Amino acid sequence: MIRAFILQRLVYWLYRLLSSTWRKQLLENEELQAAIAQGVPIIFAHWHGHELAITYLVRRYKLATMTSLSKDGQIIDYVIRRLGGATSKGSSSKGAVQALKGLIRLMKAGHPASMAVDGPRGPIYQVKPGVFELSRLSGALIFPVGVWVDNGFVFEKSWNKAVLPKPWSKVNVCFGPPIQTLDRDKNPKDLALALELKSGISDACHQASKLIDTQKPGC
Repeated sequence: MIRAFILQRLVYWLYRLLSSTWRKQLLENEELQAAIAQGVPIIFAHWHGHELAITYLVRRYKLATMTSLSKDGQIIDYVIRRLGGATSKGSSSKGAVQALKGLIRLMKAGHPASMAVDGPRGPIYQVKPGVFELSRLSGALIFPVGVWVDNGFVFEKSWNKAVLPKPWSKVNVCFGPPIQTLDRDKNPKDLALALELKSGISDACHQASKLIDTQKPGC
């Protein structure tokens, strides 16, 4: 208990210190700015491996997300809450329905949601249907999130190839055009929507790469 207490706070302050050194650039499109101004529900859709690079955005947007009940998940839960975000606890194997309901309540309270759409276990860069179900239930627009890091440490042994920007790295984030699900035909696996969202994230990553002089693979 004491160990978890200390570890959560240590991770939080280390992340705050590290992310404060990053040279960040953020490109919001007009659709996102309009949705925020009008209070439209929003889901930010990104790859699982980009979470470490964009967690700092929790403070800017007051993001809400689902966090795992595991020990690692509880560390992430603490960091997000300390950054001013909100969380709904659960996982794909335990408490998934309650976590989804909790996230919808947070969205109705005004928090944009953030979702790693190829998580929690992959395959990498393959969109799962959960984001579309959340969009339909909440009436939210889905905004693809593209990330580009010019100097990051890649966890090669992890399934998601997570990227942690090194100190003083350039970290660029771009948002793609929104995807609306309410007026779209639903099929069992949302194949067309999945392809559209995957393409949207890839395009946003490419757009993010153009904001950096020295380009390195980041998506």
